[in-house]
Formats: sequence, C-alpha cells, structure tokens
Amino acid sequence: MKKLLLAALAGISIGLLGACAAGEGDKSADAVPITGEINIYSSRHYDTDLALYEDFTRTTGIKVNRIEAEADALIERIQAEGEFSPADLLITTDAGRLWRAEEAGILAPVESRVLAERIPAALRDPENRWFALTTRARIIIYNKAKGAPQGLATYADLAKPEFKGRICMRSSSSVYNIALLASMIAHEGEAKAAAWAKGVVANFARPPQGNDMSNIEAVAAGACDISLVNTYYLARFDTPEKRKVLGSIGIIFPNQATTGTHVNMSGAGVVKTAPNRANALKFLEYLASDSAQKYLANGNNEYPAARGVAPTSAVEALGPFKADALPAAEIGRNEARAALLYNAARWN
Repeated sequence: MKKLLLAALAGISIGLLGACAAGEGDKSADAVPITGEINIYSSRHYDTDLALYEDFTRTTGIKVNRIEAEADALIERIQAEGEFSPADLLITTDAGRLWRAEEAGILAPVESRVLAERIPAALRDPENRWFALTTRARIIIYNKAKGAPQGLATYADLAKPEFKGRICMRSSSSVYNIALLASMIAHEGEAKAAAWAKGVVANFARPPQGNDMSNIEAVAAGACDISLVNTYYLARFDTPEKRKVLGSIGIIFPNQATTGTHVNMSGAGVVKTAPNRANALKFLEYLASDSAQKYLANGNNEYPAARGVAPTSAVEALGPFKADALPAAEIGRNEARAALLYNAARWN
C-alpha cells in the first residue's frame, strides 16, 4: 500500500511539472509536436539546465518532466516507489552518490555507441549503469601575500608538520573531502590515508567550518594560509569586489608529477524500471553532445566530461592540468571507509 501511495504521489508531481513544461512549450511557434516524455529525478539545481531541457523538447518533441531534490532523497524515493516509479533518469553530483545508486540496484546498464565513444572509461560505470556529465577538480589554494608554500605540491604534503597552524578546511562530512580521501585509499591504502587525515588535522588553523567559498575568503584575508577547494568555486568570484578576493590567492594543481589532481563529477543513469527507457537513453546521449556538454559545464563553471570538448567557462583561465585517471567507481566504493577514517582522525 505504501508503494502504491508513493507511486501515486510521484505521478501527480510528475504530471503537474509536465503540465507546466507543456504550457511553456506551447508559447514557441516552431515547437515540435510532443511525441513522448521523459521523467527526470535530478539533484542538479542550476537554472541553466532548464535551457537544455527546453532545447531537447524543441528538437526531439519529447516532453521533459522533472523532480528536484537532494541525491540521497531521490535514491530513497526511487527505491520506495519500486516497480511503480515513474523515474526514467537519475541525475546527481558526486561519484559516491552515483555508486550509491548503483549499489541500491536502481540503475540499469545501457548499450550506447555514442556514450562509449564520448565518455572516457574512467568517467563511467564499468557496466554502463551511469555516465559522467561534467567534472570538477579539487585544488590547493594559498595566500599570495605570504608566498607560495615551499614543499607543497601534493595532497600528501598537506600533512607535513611545517604547515602546522596554517590550514583551513570544511567539515569531513563534505562529499568533496570524502571523495578525495576515498581516492587516496585507492591509491595508497587505508593506513597511509588514515595517517594523512591525522596529519592534516594536526595542521588546522581553526576547527573545520564553512564551505569552499568561505574558506577561499579566509585564505585571502589571512585567517589561514592554505585550503582545498573545488575549481568551480573560484569562478563564482565574478564581480569586481569578489575579484579582489580572488586576486589575493594562488592555486596549485596537486599531484602533477604522480597520480594527477583528484576530480569528482556530476553524472546520470537510466533507472532500472524506467517507463520511457528509449527516451531516457536518447536524452543521456544528447547530454554527451558537444553543445550540451558546453552548456552543462559552463552553467556551473565545470569541465566537460566528453572527449574532445574544451572548457570555455572561467575555469579555462586556471590553465591545463593532469587529472587523476582513477575510475570513479573506485572512489564510490571507498567512500564509506573514508568517512570512518575522518572520524578516527577527529576531523569534525
């Protein structure tokens, strides 16, 4: 009975959203007649994505209905709805959440020559249950006025005792920090990853707090010298006043001589019980096209996931770098252990 009720409620929500989308589409004189639909559950919350939905409908005639919520809530909802779920496609951020959806058994493998050619193997599930749409790099920033920290070129260097009292970080519950430590477990093993977490905690200038934006501001203001942030946050300092903050920090792409800089992603997968599976696959392939990739990436100042598509947003100014080629599935698989290691290190 609970599943039936949830399915009914989901159908009402999808129907209402679809009606709104259809109403908006009617305003276009050259709109393609609607020939089908796709129901998207998404944790991406960028207004620029709406233009992609509209373009897809305009060019294919397939109506896009969407429900937006946090990734974990969407995964749980699809599980609860079971075979009655109206969801066709799950879109979310973070490799760990994609892996969580995979482990929950709600994603189906798909065969697509387009996706196989466009999305690198490291940025998709080995069994093709999900595919990356965009990526972001986790980089080191430092206070320019105090100079580039000597001996700081890798993530491992952050645990060196000479950086004691100089580091600001956000909470260990951040999916970005969890994903980074999960990649370290894959590369170096749990013992070294645990030692690294303890070493960084010993170097904190203050207890973990804020987000990447506030830590950028803290480094620029001299409250600490060093932090870790995602590349797209730097691009959000896009006003004259904010550019003054950005001008006070320097950046380091870590691990360029070894494994490469850690990257995370947003991605999508076709839901196992998708009622409109063919349309879901068509939309997924559309998102891998050059035009959609540029729009997706520029909408949040990320890097395109597809081969051969260069970044054209503000992150391009940060320069080229060697990215870690560790398969995203390895990151997801190690995230639970990473969270435990942070707790053991007392990284709050």
